[in-house]
Parts: sequence; C-alpha cells; structure tokens
Amino acid sequence: GAVELLTQAQPWPGDGRVRRAGVSSFGISGTNAHVIVEAVAEQSREPGRSRPVVPWVISAKSASALGAQAVRLAGYLRAHPELDVADVGWSLAGRSTFEHRAVVVGGERDGLLAGLDELAGDEVLSVVRGTATPAGKTVFVFPGQGSQWVGMG
Repeated sequence: GAVELLTQAQPWPGDGRVRRAGVSSFGISGTNAHVIVEAVAEQSREPGRSRPVVPWVISAKSASALGAQAVRLAGYLRAHPELDVADVGWSLAGRSTFEHRAVVVGGERDGLLAGLDELAGDEVLSVVRGTATPAGKTVFVFPGQGSQWVGMG
C-alpha cells in the first residue's frame, strides 16, 4: 500500500481487512523507535453475561466507611445501568485495599446490588465480610560490599 505522512486525523475505514499502522520516531540524538499497531477485531458481547459468577470487592478503613462505600457504589451503579457487572468487578479488584473488607459474589446485576444494599445495612447474610491484619512494614537492607554479614541469621 501507499505510505503517507499524516499531519491531521483522517477517517480509516475497515473495508473488511485488518487495519495495521506503523509509527516511527526518529530522535535528533540518534534514538529511533518503531512500533506496528493493529486493530483489535470487534467482539460482540452481551452486557452482564461475561462470566457466570463475578466478585465485587470493597474495602475501607473502618466498618462504617465500608457501609458508606457500599451505599455510594450501589447508587453509582443504579445511575449507570449500562455498566457490565464483570467490568465493575475488574475495576474494583484493582483498587487499594484497606483493613475492613467485603466481597459480594453473584452472577446477576440485581443480586449483586442487593448484596451491596445488605452490606450497607446491619444484617449481612450473603456477603463475605472481615478484617485483614495489616502486613508488617517493608525493610531494605544495604549490607555494603558483600551479600552476607555477621549475625544475619
């Protein structure tokens, strides 16, 4: 195909073929880089049907904050029904963890939201909830010249 230097955005129709592009960078100091990118094939996906069971993990610094987090999350998810339950679970799993933790497990949006409501209330029947013991602090040792020293254990 033709090679063109693009200076502004242009439409790039798929026309049934895989879209592939090369991007080059030539630095003034001699640093050169080249990458080839390729379009991902479209995959049809039904919202909420990604996995049979999805965990929604929540954590907070106190028990009351855990309930408040469940209320906020449930409110947000009810305001955004287009969000996929598996995508929500994926995002929640990557968040920072604190001492007070809970996980709502389910396969359907309504059941997961009911679990969040339960967590926000006093009776927690179907939600796994607990307190994690904080890990010890990290220690770095710089022994000097060697990898061993007297009394290291």
